[in-house]
Amino acid sequence: MTENVHTFRIPTAQGQLQAQRWLPIQTAALDRAPVVLLHDSLGSVALWRDFPAQLAEATQRTVVAYDRLGFGLSDAAPGPLAPDFVAREAETFAQVCQGMGMERFVALGHSVGGGMAAHVAAAYPQQCAALVTASAQTFVEERTLEGIRVAREQFAQPGQLERLARYHGDKAAWVLSAWVDSWLSPAFADYSLEAALRQVRCPVLAIHGEQDEYGSLAHPRNIAAWVPGPVEQEIVAGGGHVPHREQPERMVARIAQFLQAVE
Repeated sequence: MTENVHTFRIPTAQGQLQAQRWLPIQTAALDRAPVVLLHDSLGSVALWRDFPAQLAEATQRTVVAYDRLGFGLSDAAPGPLAPDFVAREAETFAQVCQGMGMERFVALGHSVGGGMAAHVAAAYPQQCAALVTASAQTFVEERTLEGIRVAREQFAQPGQLERLARYHGDKAAWVLSAWVDSWLSPAFADYSLEAALRQVRCPVLAIHGEQDEYGSLAHPRNIAAWVPGPVEQEIVAGGGHVPHREQPERMVARIAQFLQAVE
């Protein structure tokens, strides 16, 4: 842990959240809006790995990530996720911003976190300076469901749940259920980001892997079609579902380029 990385506990109405903040080594530009990361369905602060530190340096911005309730080092969730859990995360996000004293921000989300970031941008148009989605799903696509079914079978094999436990401890079974059961539930079948994206007023960068096993290129196209303002698409040739781990240097450089014009 370097002097430029700080860990926080943030109290919310539902429980305490674990958050981490990375500062660029050169801190002259700390008046720029910080980048706040929203992780994927099995993710956590730790699973962002070196990406936040690299992004802080490339963008010369503070980068913040937090474990959602039930994930990582945050408190356990009180029960299953509600069908509207993606939209609801905007309320928790506001509590994170308040707890860390952030008035403006860039929302950056991976996978379902990208959907959450879109809801954040829609809910707080004055505070959200830019939106970046990576591998975001804009609706419930059969490719997504098939990928989840395959993963469910893989996690049923001996020792596989222990992989999640490295990051989520005794919450690992809940984390897996929160992903698989939520997405495969009939109550989630009508999920769509269209209404939220039509309310986004900031610049948008939609990143998507050409070979993403959890979503086709229909999703970045939908983002470009549904957001009223400017949208840049970055289609990663040969890329899968986790572009920031597969091609970190390219992703960091592309995001930094996009954010150059953002205060």
